[in-house]
Amino acid sequence: MQSTQTTPPTVQELLAASSVTREFRAALEGLAAGNKSSERIRFGPGNPPVKVLRAICGLLEFEPTLAIDRVDVDGASGCSDYRGTISVNDGARKFHFVWDCAWKAKEMGWKDMFGDYDQIRAARTFGYRCFETFKEA
Repeated sequence: MQSTQTTPPTVQELLAASSVTREFRAALEGLAAGNKSSERIRFGPGNPPVKVLRAICGLLEFEPTLAIDRVDVDGASGCSDYRGTISVNDGARKFHFVWDCAWKAKEMGWKDMFGDYDQIRAARTFGYRCFETFKEA
């Protein structure tokens, strides 16, 4: 996912183009609105909901035809990054990801007024599309 498109699809647009179940759709809409895990979207307390949402959005873009009913997200969050694994439908498929807005800023050549790579600009511009890696395990 090396897209340079600056306006990523919304959660609703990704869902409309996906093959997720009705129950998963409702759970993802709930995550987007309320920042909480659910029976269909499970993640631990060390996983920021906004970063979990980004990872799932990447999954929906990467695998739009995948019939997703539930996911388990196991990640580690840093200041500019979130890396881990998404297990789909109780482990039927697994994906490894590295979302890193500092990496994306470096890729774009964007620096802030202090000369550091402008990870804030990258995160705001590309949203969930700051994936350095998104691949099936």
